[in-house]
Amino acid sequence: MGIVYFKKTPELCLSIEKHLNCFIPFSYLHMTMKYKSTLTALIVPFASIGSLAQNPFHLKNDSTFQTTQLQDVVVSSNRVAEKRRMASTLVAVVDARTFERTQSNTLAQGLKFQPGIRVETNCQNCGFSQVRINGLEGPYSQILIDSRPVFSALAGVYGLEQLPTNMIERVEVIRGGGSALFGSSAIAGTINIITKEPDGNSATLSHEMRGLGGLHRFENTTNFNASLVAPDRHFGLALFGQTRHRSAYDHDGDGFSEMPLLDGHTLGFRTYFKPTSQLRLTAEYHNMHEFRRGGDRVHVQPHMAFVAEQLEHTNHNASIAASYFSPDARHLIDVYASLMKVDRKSYYGGGDTTMTDLPKRLASYGTTKGLTYLAGAQYAYAFPHLFFMPARLTAGFEYKHDDLDDISGYRTAPIKQAVHTEGIFIQNEWKDERFSLLLGARFDKHSLLRHAIFSPRVNVRYVPTKSLTLRATYSRGFRAPQIFDEDLHVDNAGGELIISANSPHLKEETSHSFSLSADWTQRFGNWQVNLLGEAFYTSLVDAFSFLQKEVTENGKTYTQKLRTNSDGAKVFGTNLEARLSYTSLFNIQAGLTLQSSRWNTAKQWHEDDTYTTRRLYRTPNAYAYFVASFHPTKDFTFSLSGNYTGTMLTGHEIPTEEDGTLTLFNGKPSATIHPERLQHGEGQTATTYGARTLSTPSFFELGLKASYDLTLFARTTATLYAGVQNIFNAYQSDFDRGPARDSAYTYGPTAPRCFYTGIKLAF
Repeated sequence: MGIVYFKKTPELCLSIEKHLNCFIPFSYLHMTMKYKSTLTALIVPFASIGSLAQNPFHLKNDSTFQTTQLQDVVVSSNRVAEKRRMASTLVAVVDARTFERTQSNTLAQGLKFQPGIRVETNCQNCGFSQVRINGLEGPYSQILIDSRPVFSALAGVYGLEQLPTNMIERVEVIRGGGSALFGSSAIAGTINIITKEPDGNSATLSHEMRGLGGLHRFENTTNFNASLVAPDRHFGLALFGQTRHRSAYDHDGDGFSEMPLLDGHTLGFRTYFKPTSQLRLTAEYHNMHEFRRGGDRVHVQPHMAFVAEQLEHTNHNASIAASYFSPDARHLIDVYASLMKVDRKSYYGGGDTTMTDLPKRLASYGTTKGLTYLAGAQYAYAFPHLFFMPARLTAGFEYKHDDLDDISGYRTAPIKQAVHTEGIFIQNEWKDERFSLLLGARFDKHSLLRHAIFSPRVNVRYVPTKSLTLRATYSRGFRAPQIFDEDLHVDNAGGELIISANSPHLKEETSHSFSLSADWTQRFGNWQVNLLGEAFYTSLVDAFSFLQKEVTENGKTYTQKLRTNSDGAKVFGTNLEARLSYTSLFNIQAGLTLQSSRWNTAKQWHEDDTYTTRRLYRTPNAYAYFVASFHPTKDFTFSLSGNYTGTMLTGHEIPTEEDGTLTLFNGKPSATIHPERLQHGEGQTATTYGARTLSTPSFFELGLKASYDLTLFARTTATLYAGVQNIFNAYQSDFDRGPARDSAYTYGPTAPRCFYTGIKLAF
């Protein structure tokens, strides 16, 4: 439950009266005493917020709701619905307009248009990608689906590319520790995926064709959405689906892919039913099936290739929830349950093509099954006055269970793991228009830990003027020591496997996050300006780190990435963001992150690389983005977008022969060496090959899109669009070549220059 404030106008009051017991059953209107003449506060049930956030009451052409305000209602800050400006924690929002302007068909493509967020690809073969928040790796961030932490780590290995944006209403991102709200793994931050709710009777159908690196390799994507709402708005149903096919893309012509072949489809629905004005029931389900294959000879059986990584996923995600609030709207009870089931067939392998190693090849097939389910309840009570101002108490409990069963011939032993976590949380927030103070805590008992984990949070918000909001936050996070994230992706370097493992004495990792932010918004006639600055500092205690080395077990030799506890690390910096809009004609938003990520003591990433550094790998000190749109007429739209990634350190296992010389492929070296980028440790020179540390170049991607709306019939519109992403083809130019390549040596933009065109029909 939350308090949502809107400017009070006669038109809005009429709309509230019209929908009082209909779309969202507001049975209680509370006039704040101080701002009684200008503001109306609405107590909103948590489960109803999905459609409210995009268009409250479905009002059309109401000047009360400007473009920059449509995304203002958020749920990630406090597990309740509230206006973004009133939230005690800074929440960044990526909405459907951003996905459309940047032509992002998947979550991985659209997430990077926010400060502090960077999406990277970590494998040439299978396209494994992850999102980094404030420089920390993907497993440090918790992905939620409709505020539920049910998106398992197994699903998260490839999940960013498997979630279509046409099922997403918006994505809410909180930078900094979030374990006090959502439990384990929320150290760098949380990514809350809010799915689309029914919002009227409508349907859309679209198809896009995209050329990768020119017009020789193509990707085709078809989307559909449909929404049906009963006349009394007591029932609604939203359907969505996507089919996607992408050919494998080989950038350097060596016969080995830099982007894998993809073939997948997603189908799902979300529905709600309101039997009474105080009770709301919701249900959701979506199914995803995807096949991906990378390496060489992608159209033959994987064991007949030099290098092959092949995955076939079938994912099921479902949830149900019930929300009840009292007639006076002071009490709210939410009861919910969610599950995600993942079935995966995999092949990670390679070798020569003489087939002398056929037993090894055939043993590289594997199957993985994962089941994650969650159940919980939440109670909220709104105090008219508690001690010194109005307050809201929120408390609840959750039970989460993860089952993993992985049987793969390339591992020395199968992974069988069942873990569960019981969590209870409580928080109280004192709030008015000018000031808010939130005190909260969560206790989690993880089955792999002997003791319970205590995660507190403190948030302060102060509004000195109508235009300026100041926030200060502290939060604690933790990450449990389980084999459940990148361990389920296997790199392939020259046909040899790289497998992660935990140290026998590994213990949980904890964090302390601090942030200070200033958010300023001002209107100058038809112009609206928003400036945001955030300073952040995160200290990692017992931080997980990896040491890579060769291991021989049961006659099998492989490369092991051993996860151990270090003496800690710290990440600090600033996020800057600016927005400028002129009516509906022009809009631009841009963000810049400047940061430093350091281990407390210098370390090596590989036992054979003598270079030591305190700097975290694959974390640039500067990265930025912008998205701009221009509407010269009501039918034409032009969009421009860009991403900048600064230089960073990365590890590279340079393909090398036993005598220390470079491995050859088709008479040429398999690796391109840039001596000026090599970082030298003791005894290393520009001709020392094998495991080395390099500094990458910086990249800037620029995208352009043009669209035109054409009215076909009274209620049917066709949108024609075309564009290009990564106009200057800012793409890595020194991929390894041939079967001996290090597939993990990939950095920079996730795709080369891409031309695309498409059509969208709206009914």
